[in-house]
Amino acid sequence: MFGLGLSRLTPAPSDRARTQWPPNSRPHNCFSCFSHRTAMDQTHRPEKTPEAYPLVAGLSPQTLGIASFLLPLVFILSKRKSGSKGNAFLLLGPPDSGKTAILSTLVYKQTLPTHTSLQSNSSVVELSSSKSLRIVDVPGHPRVRDQFQEYLPDAKAIGFVVDTSTVSRNGAAVAEHLHHILNALTSLPPSQALPRLLIIAHKSDLLKTTSSTTASTLAVNRVTTILERELEKRRASQSGGVGVEGLGAEGERADMGGLECSGASGGTFKFAEWEGGEVEFLATSVKVGPANEAVDEKSQGGDGLAAFLEWINGI
Repeated sequence: MFGLGLSRLTPAPSDRARTQWPPNSRPHNCFSCFSHRTAMDQTHRPEKTPEAYPLVAGLSPQTLGIASFLLPLVFILSKRKSGSKGNAFLLLGPPDSGKTAILSTLVYKQTLPTHTSLQSNSSVVELSSSKSLRIVDVPGHPRVRDQFQEYLPDAKAIGFVVDTSTVSRNGAAVAEHLHHILNALTSLPPSQALPRLLIIAHKSDLLKTTSSTTASTLAVNRVTTILERELEKRRASQSGGVGVEGLGAEGERADMGGLECSGASGGTFKFAEWEGGEVEFLATSVKVGPANEAVDEKSQGGDGLAAFLEWINGI
């Protein structure tokens, strides 16, 4: 009985052979179906895209070699030039050079008595209705002065403050401090934009002038001459293999760079020929008065801060 049910559900081979297909439903011949699909594929196949002729096919191996060397160099230089700058102005320099006095005059419109600090001070100065600048006063003590490197990524410019009334006596120490800054700037990665460097000949009002020389001119010339002389001593010591340990503070690295120059001087250190970039100079002065005595930094005695304000407005 069970076998009989199976025979009814599954046609025998002879029954399958005699199966009559409804009209228009007979299966296609496999070969004809394949031929039909092939013909359709050829009919609708997209046209072959013409191969672009390589631009470098006509270049010689020598030209390709030069291009492979120059292109990365151009990229690195353009990257450094176009790198985004921050919005911080770093006030650096030896202790008692006048950094904090300059900052207080800009922020509070009055020059307050100051004392040596061991921590950085930061204030935002409103230069105009639409422009402000963050000024960071970094202490000049040898143990903490390298804190300025923490602010370098956001530095738009650096002002190195020099006391023109004492630089004749402590020029070697001032140059040693500046050397650290020059080395840090020349060690920046190519992707980081170089901040502008300004050397501020401060306390120019304390210099004795003549009828033919202004206080600002005398201050800038004195600072430039002394710093170039002391930095050249350090450069010559390094190039002679002597090292600069004996010329600066304890623990100073003997392998510091940053004093390389090229030009008519034949390698002798000159700010105008420094390979790290342009170094600018200007003279300033402030008058320390009572806490309730406001000052006008633009009409200050001596050279005041007028030239400095004009400079930072232009960065």
